[in-house]
Amino acid sequence: MSTYDPGSTVYRVHKYFPKNLIPTPLDNFFNERSVSVDILISFDQHKSLDFSISDELDPRERGQVREYVQNILRKRSYLDFLIDHYATIDVTEMKTNLKNILRLGIYDMLFMDSTPDYAAINEAVELGKSKMGSKTGDLINAILRNLQRDIEQIPKPQFKDRTKLVATTFSHPEWLVSRWSIRFGEREAFQLMQANNTRPSYYVRANTMRTTLTNFELRMEKLGVEFKTNDWLPNFYKVHSVQPFIEKGLLRKGICHVQDIAAGFAPFILDPKPNEKIYDLCAAPGTKSIMISDLTEGKSDILAVDISGERLEKLAESALNFGAENIKIRRGDILELSLPLADAVLLDAPCTGTGVLSKRADLRWRRDEEGLKNAVDLQTQLLEEAANMVKRGGRLVYSTCSIEPEENMEQVQKFLENYPTFELQPLEDFVPKEVLTEDGLAYQTYPHKHDSDGHFGVLLIRTK
Repeated sequence: MSTYDPGSTVYRVHKYFPKNLIPTPLDNFFNERSVSVDILISFDQHKSLDFSISDELDPRERGQVREYVQNILRKRSYLDFLIDHYATIDVTEMKTNLKNILRLGIYDMLFMDSTPDYAAINEAVELGKSKMGSKTGDLINAILRNLQRDIEQIPKPQFKDRTKLVATTFSHPEWLVSRWSIRFGEREAFQLMQANNTRPSYYVRANTMRTTLTNFELRMEKLGVEFKTNDWLPNFYKVHSVQPFIEKGLLRKGICHVQDIAAGFAPFILDPKPNEKIYDLCAAPGTKSIMISDLTEGKSDILAVDISGERLEKLAESALNFGAENIKIRRGDILELSLPLADAVLLDAPCTGTGVLSKRADLRWRRDEEGLKNAVDLQTQLLEEAANMVKRGGRLVYSTCSIEPEENMEQVQKFLENYPTFELQPLEDFVPKEVLTEDGLAYQTYPHKHDSDGHFGVLLIRTK
C-alpha cells in the first residue's frame, strides 16, 4: 500500500470534492481514503450506504474502499469512544466530516499494520485541510498526536452501565446487545458480536450452465486463489476474497457468482424441478433465481418479482450473463400482484439483516426495535400473499437473513395458525444436521457457529 509523501506531492481536484475545496494529493492510497470518507459521511447523513462514487476507481481500489468502509463501521462505537477521549469537542457534537476523518485516521493507526502512524496522521491531516480548511487539519493533527503518545496503552471503555460498556467495546447498538445477552447469555452474545466484527468468510458458487467444476477449479488455481470445497451444498467454494473473480471478469462472464453458502439453502430446499412454474418473490439481485435455474438445468419456468426497477435491471443483466434464459422478470408490489398459481414459491423476505452484520456492518446502525416490528409486520403480509400463489400440493419456502425469532419461527408459527392448509416439512434430507433446529423443521445458521451468514428457512407444503 502506498503512503503519502509530502515532499513529492502532485495535486488535482478530486472529482468527488466540491470545486471550492483545496485540491488533494494525486495518490492511490489517498484517493481510496478520500472516497471512503465521502461514503461514510454520506451514510451518516442519509443512513444509506452508497458505493457508487467509487465506480471510476479500478477494481483493486474499489475493493480497498469497501474494506475501509465496512471495517470502520464494524468498529464505529469504539472509534468514537477514542475520539471522545482525546478530543476537547464531544464526539456527538462534531461535524460529520471531521468525525469520519478521525475515524479513518484512528482505524489506520490501530488496525492497519501496513500503515505507519506518521503516514496515517499525515493523510488524515491532508483530508481535513482539503475538506474543511487548515484549522481543521491542525485540530486533527493534535488529536491523533495525542493518541499516538498513548499507542502502547490505548484506553479501554469503562462505563458503569454494562450494556453501554459492551455496546461500546463491540460496536453494536445497545438494543441488540440487550436482546442478545438475554437470549444467548452474555458469553455467547460476545462470541456473536466478535464474529460480526471479524472479516467474514466468502463463498462463490460455480455456474454449471457456463462451466464444469473441474474447469472452474483449474481457473481458480491459475488465478492463485486458495479455495475449500464444502459438503453442505454442491458447487460452493469458500475463498478468502472475491476480488480476483471481479478483476478477471468471472462474475461478469457468468462463470460463478458470489453467494453465501447459507443463503443457498433456501433455493435448495425448494427442490425445484424441470418444467415447473416457479416464483422467486423479492428476487433482486437474483442470486437465488439463478441458482434455481442452474438446479433445473435451465428447464423450469421462473418468474422473478421485485419492487425495485433498478435492482431488476441488475438481475436481468446477471441472468443474461449466467445463461439463465428461463428467468422472466416482472416489476411489482407482491401485495398488489395477481398471478396464476405456481408449483413452487420462494419468499426470501425483507428483514432486519441481523445475520449479515459482518458483511453489512451498516445495518447495525440502521436498525432499531421499531424497525424490527415494521419488518415483522411486512413479512406477515408478504407470507400470506405468497401462500395464495401456491397450488395444491405445491411448495413454499420462507427464508430470511435474520437471527431474530420474531422474523423466523415465530413468524412461521403465526402463519400456520391462520393457514392450516399448509404443513411444515422436515429438512433432514436437504441440509446438514448441524444447521437444523431441534425439531428438524427449519434451518438456522449463525455467524459465530457456522462460518457463514446467519440465515433461516422452512419448507411448507400446501395440502388442501
